[in-house]
Amino acid sequence: MDIKHVKDYIYWLYYQYLLITCSYVLEPWERSMFHTITVTVFAMVVYTAYVFVPIHIRLAFEFFSQLFGGQPESRV
Repeated sequence: MDIKHVKDYIYWLYYQYLLITCSYVLEPWERSMFHTITVTVFAMVVYTAYVFVPIHIRLAFEFFSQLFGGQPESRV
C-alpha cells in the first residue's frame, strides 16, 4: 500500500466515526468537546483495565486453584 491509500483509509475511518457517533452535525467547538470527553473516558477505561484486570485475574486464579484442590501456598 502506498501512502495515499493509507491516508484515504484513515480519512474514511474518521468519517465512519463521525457518522456512527453523529458528531458530524455538531458545531466545531461542540465536536472538540465531544472528542475530548470521548478520549478522556477511553483513556480512563484503558488505564483501569491495565491496573486492575491483572490483579483480578491473579485473585481468580488463586481462588479457583484452591477450590479445585490445588496446593495452598505457604505463608512463611
